[in-house]
Amino acid sequence: MLSLLWLLLIGMVAGLLARLVVPGKDSMSLLATLVLGVAGSLVGGLLLGLLTGGLRDRGFGPAGLIGSVIGAVIVLLAYDRWTARRGALPRDRRV
Repeated sequence: MLSLLWLLLIGMVAGLLARLVVPGKDSMSLLATLVLGVAGSLVGGLLLGLLTGGLRDRGFGPAGLIGSVIGAVIVLLAYDRWTARRGALPRDRRV
């Protein structure tokens, strides 16, 4: 139970820090920021595990605060890139 609370707390801090680091306007709710941070923690844990070989030894797990922020920045940049492609239609194609 305590590890879940730590994951949520670290996720919230990582999500807030990632939103501060990445330029541009991100109109996200606190829940979306929390999800961003938790997803960043999982991505950061996966990347650190791949770099250090920890996936073989201890399996997959969430990262610490620094790894979570790095992962959250990666997730936020990917999200911004994905939503930019789904943007509004050009002026000549609007009805």
